[in-house]
Amino acid sequence: MAEINIGASSWRQVEVGRVLKLENGSLAAIVEIIDHKRALVDGPSADPKLAAPRGPVSLSKTLLTPFVIEKIARGARTGAVKSAWEAAGIDAKWKESNWAKKSLQQERRKALTDFDRFKVMRLKKQRRFEERKALAKVKAAA
Repeated sequence: MAEINIGASSWRQVEVGRVLKLENGSLAAIVEIIDHKRALVDGPSADPKLAAPRGPVSLSKTLLTPFVIEKIARGARTGAVKSAWEAAGIDAKWKESNWAKKSLQQERRKALTDFDRFKVMRLKKQRRFEERKALAKVKAAA
């Protein structure tokens, strides 16, 4: 007979301690699951841009991140959540993630002026020219 391998799914679960990205770009951890559509969250981040006040949020307006704060009790108060957040190093993990880097890049691009966009275009043209010149040199040598 064939061997059947049964394992847990790698899907992100809505669970107490899961870190969420809210609509406004801030991060928060699930403290309590209210019902199948809402959860009580608390975001005690040290970065003011990422901090979120404690309160209920609709799960449809959030995104689950891969980060989970282990051993956080259901309904934990803000102080306990903050100490667990810092112990897990969520702020540092978030800043190292590709998700955060990409959103930072998007913010930078939104803030560019017309002249800045022009300078970026010129730099891209220069880079493209140098790449094509190097490729032509390699093709000529071959």
